[in-house]
Amino acid sequence: MIIETSRFGPLEVDEHRLITFPKGILGFPDQSRYALIQTAENSCFYWLQAVDRADLAFVVCDPRLFVPDYCVPVKLDELSQIHLQNPSTAQVFIIVNKVDQMLTGNLQGPLVVNVETREARQLVLSDRRYSTRHPLMNLSPQAELVSKTA
Repeated sequence: MIIETSRFGPLEVDEHRLITFPKGILGFPDQSRYALIQTAENSCFYWLQAVDRADLAFVVCDPRLFVPDYCVPVKLDELSQIHLQNPSTAQVFIIVNKVDQMLTGNLQGPLVVNVETREARQLVLSDRRYSTRHPLMNLSPQAELVSKTA
């Protein structure tokens, strides 16, 4: 199927690979179908593009790439809403934002995807260890120069 995107123009996606958020994503309860788009072969970042709204997309990533001990405490009733029997078969993403020259991740609002059914849910965690703006990566040219010489 072809979906329209404001960033990449029309894209062909496999409709069997769409991710469905039955309750939407926070702030967008009416948008339930999304395509996960990888824009570069070796990138750890993806676009979660709304299928029915060209201007709605989120940059997402696997939080464990930046926070190796990140753990999502999930209640069984939350898992059953996306027909997830075994938490180990879930894929977890976080929404990434750019704040000044820093990429931050929302560790308090992870997206949990049932890999088998492609159903997903955004959780809201109350764990104070995590924030909605956890620093992931500094984008400033000086930081890049320092990391190359270190």
